[in-house]
Amino acid sequence: MKNFADKLVEAVKAKGSAICVGLDPRIDKIPKFLKMKAMEGGEHTPFGAAASAILEFNKGIIDAVKDLVPVVKPQIAFYEIFGHEGIKCYEETLKYAKLQGLLTIADAKRNDIGSTAEAYAQAFLGEVKIFEGDDEVVSPVFDADAVTVTPYLGWDGIKPFVEECKKYGKGIFVLDKTSNPSSGDLQDLEMKDGKAVYEIMGHLIDSWGANDIGENGYSFVGAVTGATFPEQAKRLREIMPNAYFLVPGYGAQGGKASDVAVCFGGGNGEKGLGAIVNNSRGITNAYEILGYPEEQYPQAAREAVMKMKMDLASVI
Repeated sequence: MKNFADKLVEAVKAKGSAICVGLDPRIDKIPKFLKMKAMEGGEHTPFGAAASAILEFNKGIIDAVKDLVPVVKPQIAFYEIFGHEGIKCYEETLKYAKLQGLLTIADAKRNDIGSTAEAYAQAFLGEVKIFEGDDEVVSPVFDADAVTVTPYLGWDGIKPFVEECKKYGKGIFVLDKTSNPSSGDLQDLEMKDGKAVYEIMGHLIDSWGANDIGENGYSFVGAVTGATFPEQAKRLREIMPNAYFLVPGYGAQGGKASDVAVCFGGGNGEKGLGAIVNNSRGITNAYEILGYPEEQYPQAAREAVMKMKMDLASVI
């Protein structure tokens, strides 16, 4: 079973891009013509119409950028808000992205301990056994290529995800230094030994992936490291040379290409590897930002990705 990090490296090289497109659909930003189409005929409930419009929107974005980017990352909160119909849309979005040759990261930030963590890991990364004996059915659920996880339950909460990754060639990205302004309330706290919490977490993430390093020098245990804190990211690259970084915060949150540059590196030292940089609103809402008619939202998304690709290339 190929290491997820090696799959990611292959995809990054094939597309010549380290961009991750965040599919975080806000219903008020979905073009009106898609919402009107979803409501035609009255066949959907209001939540069903929203989910239908979002799925159509996501497919348009994916089709527009699939030859330019290696991976997409739908944030599950924007789908859960529409109940079971939103969850079905989430599942279909992941499935469609994979059919188009993209890797998928389920941004769900799951975790717990014991059997609960096992259930989360099976749902997002593995397979679920239904019934037993002659009636047994084993089936994947969301079947994402990777999932984001929270670390503050320690190894008990990480181990089930690691086991599913080994079994199915999947990956995880563990939250470390996040991009939000108040992340320092906890993550920057200094311990008695002088290390900050985010540094201690970096050492833990490094140890959790130490036995599962692929051919390119990266583990399937990656880290979420925000573009908005480049000094901390630089330190974390030193602590975690074998972790692939998922980097939020570029664009709308204020992170710049120059901030992101420190996240790359590690592994076997090959240039341009070690990080994937997420951009959500800057791509999915590009038709508004760049002044395109709403019907041309896919073209706008493509232009935004090409501009981001050039921006990152200037510093990597």
